[in-house]
Amino acid sequence: MKTLYRSPGKWASHTLVALSSIALAGFAGGGTSNDKALQLTVPRAVCGPNDHPETALQGQVPANLRANGFHGFNCNLELVGQSRGDGANWQTTEFKDRAGHICGYHGTSFSTANRTHLGVPVVDVTNASNPTPTAYLATTSMLDPWESLKVNDRRQLLAADNGHNGGGGAEIDIYDVSLDCRVPQLLSSIAVGKPDGSTGTPATVVGHEGAWAPDGLTYYGGDLRTNGGQYYAVDAVDPTAPKLITTWSPGIANVHGMAISEDGTRGYFVSLGFNTPADLTDPSRPATNGLLIYDLTQIQARAANPQVRLISSLLWKDGSVAQHTIPLKIGGKPYVVFVDEGGSGGLSSAAQAQAACAAGFPPFPMARIIDISDETNPVIVSRLALEIHSPKACSLVVPDLAGLSIFTYGSHYCSVDNKQNATTLACGYFNSGIRVFDIRDPTSPREIAYFNPAGTTSVSPGSNHNNAFANNFVPGGPDWCSAQVHLDASRGTLWTTCQDNGLLMLRFTNGAWPFPESSTPPGQQN
Repeated sequence: MKTLYRSPGKWASHTLVALSSIALAGFAGGGTSNDKALQLTVPRAVCGPNDHPETALQGQVPANLRANGFHGFNCNLELVGQSRGDGANWQTTEFKDRAGHICGYHGTSFSTANRTHLGVPVVDVTNASNPTPTAYLATTSMLDPWESLKVNDRRQLLAADNGHNGGGGAEIDIYDVSLDCRVPQLLSSIAVGKPDGSTGTPATVVGHEGAWAPDGLTYYGGDLRTNGGQYYAVDAVDPTAPKLITTWSPGIANVHGMAISEDGTRGYFVSLGFNTPADLTDPSRPATNGLLIYDLTQIQARAANPQVRLISSLLWKDGSVAQHTIPLKIGGKPYVVFVDEGGSGGLSSAAQAQAACAAGFPPFPMARIIDISDETNPVIVSRLALEIHSPKACSLVVPDLAGLSIFTYGSHYCSVDNKQNATTLACGYFNSGIRVFDIRDPTSPREIAYFNPAGTTSVSPGSNHNNAFANNFVPGGPDWCSAQVHLDASRGTLWTTCQDNGLLMLRFTNGAWPFPESSTPPGQQN
């Protein structure tokens, strides 16, 4: 059977593709014993009459569109507001203050060249059609927070560690956003250093990733550069004087992102592993990339010399460079959404993608949903694979990546509408834009909307698209939409950032979202 892909308003005969051979192509890789039962690709969104849908594979921006200047795709999402500024980099966070102001915060790169403003822009997104910068945070960690910028809604605190260019130092900056989120007030900018409170030379922790415990008393960091990678916990009971509690290393691979359970006693951390072609083809080589579930009880209780106990691990080869986790409940049952940053062969260069495809593995990273009902035996129940993820699609998508060396197609950060009753998952993808999924049935997620912005003709000076990863910006090519997405069920909107387009405010159309049971409580999407 062959099926034609729909282009805007008509059937496009030039895009004839053997859909059955791609959408139904499985791939190797492990993690669970029920792989054969897993849905192999996520069904495409059904778009409206005025949308501009993708013209080839799901998630693909074909080479000819890149060469001629990519004009964007949209399906059930439309752009209603934008604040490009100096661009953006890896992460966003949000807070709504008592006066009703909704504030967005996002990182920018370490580069100072051609900048209008340095640091984290504070953007008032209360008026969806007119997102407006109100301040710029330029303390040490805010100059480039990398992947550590987070709000704790309960204590009304904004924090970041010093992730300058992927790892700057031991500083942690904390701001109070309680009175007016448009003008955060600095509480501390301190090098947390050693557990005894001294900073040490060199510093004993280096910033990169970060996350709050839900009670806002502990801030966790991921340090990729010290001792082969280490996690650390910082006491923020007094936000004017944060201090290091402890550090630990997984001993499997490097570290990256994390999320903490509601009661603070469980940590859903990642093991950042890489694969070689030999790893993919040799079953005797163990996987090193995946989920680590830790018992954090002693840190939460502030025990003397706290110990962190590994409860379980779930590792796989059909992805790499583990990025972050989201613990949540769907229909009252506990799950973790897990997102990789690298494909099976690595960080998604054309050569790595080809190696993965040759071994029968997906070439690009994706999110997956993991059942943690038994925390000693987590089980993958679905992978959010688009058509571009199929090894059978390699010959169609690899030509798109000519001249690019890193971060092409695939996932980076995801968010949900409500961690206590999740219905919707929204993800930012390199080159594939913002994708939104219905996860009410976690075993069979389906896509409901996407927005892939038009390529810009110039790189934004605060973007990492060119500054940290030279030669990966192509004028008119697809942007890197690499940050969290913030859903608002009451307005039927979302906002996020793409690195060269800056902050984008989007509205759902055609009744695609919210669902009747969807809600977006404060603090759920950070």
